[in-house]
Amino acid sequence: MYTWNHTNMPDFILMGLTDSKEIQLILSVLFLLIYLVTVLGNIGMILIIYIDTQLHTPMYFFLTHLSVVDLSYSTAITPKTLENMLTTNKSISYTNCFAQLYIFILLAATECFLLSSMAYDRYIAICNPLHYPVIMSPRCCLALLTGSYVIGAVDSTLTVFSMITLHFCKSNVIRHFYCDTSPLLSLSCSDTHVVEIIIFIFAGSTILGSLITISGSYVSILSTILNINSTSGKQKAFSTCASHLLGVTVFYSTLIFTYLKPTKSYSLGKEEVASVFYTIVIPMLNPLIYSLRNKEVKSAVVRLVKKRQGSRKLI
Repeated sequence: MYTWNHTNMPDFILMGLTDSKEIQLILSVLFLLIYLVTVLGNIGMILIIYIDTQLHTPMYFFLTHLSVVDLSYSTAITPKTLENMLTTNKSISYTNCFAQLYIFILLAATECFLLSSMAYDRYIAICNPLHYPVIMSPRCCLALLTGSYVIGAVDSTLTVFSMITLHFCKSNVIRHFYCDTSPLLSLSCSDTHVVEIIIFIFAGSTILGSLITISGSYVSILSTILNINSTSGKQKAFSTCASHLLGVTVFYSTLIFTYLKPTKSYSLGKEEVASVFYTIVIPMLNPLIYSLRNKEVKSAVVRLVKKRQGSRKLI
């Protein structure tokens, strides 16, 4: 049996989501539309926050980088998926496969800690509003942002480094639409027990660590909100957290389903549905969630439109 690793690298073959050409065509159109909305939505969110000075606050600082991360890891996955669907070329080189895996883990882990930073920001804003400007200083925000990227880089580096030590001999056909840990491990003829433990530890610590921070923040927020006497005050406090809480729920539910379980329980159909959601759909949903359900963003858009209309009248 032929064995290969990073020293003798043939291409992998990405089998995609389905063998049916008709379904592939439908999905390719759907994914292309989703990707276009993702690009426009996230770039639009970044530009709105950059242009409108009233949105230059810690919450929108983190939201800007959330849009950057969403746009980046969607771009790392979706174009190659579309190429596989629309052409006969379904191959991806060994190097590009692990590069795609590295970028995805880096950005997904970074997003986890960005979401926890946003939850901490809401916790300080609602539970300790008088000290908010001091606690959430530019230096603190930069430290939280840097920490998110550093943890993501460490997570992805150690995970991918452990996987490139494996030998593959079963097949070079990946039963998935992008390079992910579970389908790659299923192709290895090495003992993957240690690698699976490493992946589980890092994925678990990243997901659960950030989720505990988010949960703790929202328990404190809920307790504070329930003690507010004013009904309008409660509604305002809930509205500031609703968008973030919805985004967190959608993102973490699919990640937990995919990564916090043994590799042997890998199921192609279920894994792919969950993977489509957090790699392709969620990057599109986030800017919609944070804009359509956010009064400040909608007000910023209105101000920009009025400003543009005013400048046209002057011309």
